Amino acid sequence: MKKALKKILNTIDVPSDLNSIISIDHKREVSPESVGMTENGVNDIWQSVINLYKTGTQPAIELCLRRKGEIVLNRSIGHVRGNGPLDTPYTPKTIATPDTPICLFSASKAVTALLVHILAEDGSISLLDPVSYYCPEFAQNGKKNITIHQILSHRGGIPGIPPNTPIEVLWDNDEIWRLLCEAKPISVDGDHLAYHAITGGYVLERVIKTVTGKNIQQYLDEKIRKPMGMKYFTYGVEDKDLSTLAENYMTGPKLGFPISWVVKRALGADAETIGQVINDPRFQEAVIPAGNLAATAEEISRFFQMMNNGGEWSGKRICDPLTIKRSVQEYGSMQIDRTMMVPMRYSAGMMLGGNPVGIWGPMSGSAYGHIGLINKMCWVDEARDISCSMLTTGISFVGHHIPSLVMFVNSVGKNCSRIPNAKKVSAFA
Repeated sequence: MKKALKKILNTIDVPSDLNSIISIDHKREVSPESVGMTENGVNDIWQSVINLYKTGTQPAIELCLRRKGEIVLNRSIGHVRGNGPLDTPYTPKTIATPDTPICLFSASKAVTALLVHILAEDGSISLLDPVSYYCPEFAQNGKKNITIHQILSHRGGIPGIPPNTPIEVLWDNDEIWRLLCEAKPISVDGDHLAYHAITGGYVLERVIKTVTGKNIQQYLDEKIRKPMGMKYFTYGVEDKDLSTLAENYMTGPKLGFPISWVVKRALGADAETIGQVINDPRFQEAVIPAGNLAATAEEISRFFQMMNNGGEWSGKRICDPLTIKRSVQEYGSMQIDRTMMVPMRYSAGMMLGGNPVGIWGPMSGSAYGHIGLINKMCWVDEARDISCSMLTTGISFVGHHIPSLVMFVNSVGKNCSRIPNAKKVSAFA
């Protein structure tokens, strides 16, 4: 019976001795009391991660939580590879650590978005300019007036790649740019909110390259990665790092309609094809600005902490505080996203929380961040003075693990109480 259920749910074997697959960064974790938390509260958050792991949908989970700028939790549980749903007890296994890089998938959009906002801060572009002002070829088929800001806020009218596009095009940036230039938009006036899962990143990449003469990887290195001392934090990884990058696994039950339709509409491929692509070395080594930044949970938490600091990190000015506020300012009220078919609030690059409840939990009106393929969650909550990132390696769109994801977010909010008279005031709370 247990084996049959495991096959239906498409889950991993959860080891009986969880302590043997948990790694804790004792050197960097500070006392909870030093940042206004309790040991019981921190244990409650970590237990919520363990509970998610026990669902069998996540072969590995990394968590990094900063409170008042200090690391309270930097831990991992599970295996980088060797314990997928189809692996056997004899498959060689590698235990995950907090230093394991994991693909962020759509959480990459937050980083790409801030790069564009930094470009605007430099005076090189205006976010209200049409994309075609910098890249005239984009004007085809009525896209002449679609602005950079509309692309950032998922109102650019090109939410999906053209139907029947070969999956290999994802790592051929010139070819996908040609297809996007030729694409006919579903809207040109910014009134259609429709999540741009992959497309927007390629457009923003082309703007950066056209204006600066540098590719987006070079621009990321210059503006964020090197100044902040990141080891990974790159779009894709080099060939030498492929064995270090965590493997991703398709988990959870087989998708049926309408979820299968929503997934294909959003990502341009069915779940089976996505499962083949995510571990393809061509995808892992490519530059896909909206979908394949590789980082540790600590690194992406570091990035969001910099945003929470108003653009400053370790005495270095990464960007102006006003740039941060512009990047998180709500654009349009909460409404149904026509791609994902759920109500969402967006800024020009971020997924926003809400009051009395939002994507980042109850009373999260001062929170912003991004999810990656449903199960990766990275965000800042200014009112709680936290930067949190949970990276997972299971790709499960639906299933019994969803309540555990919700409980994790709620646990973070509950145990990191809102700080009265917080210095930081959200631009959209």
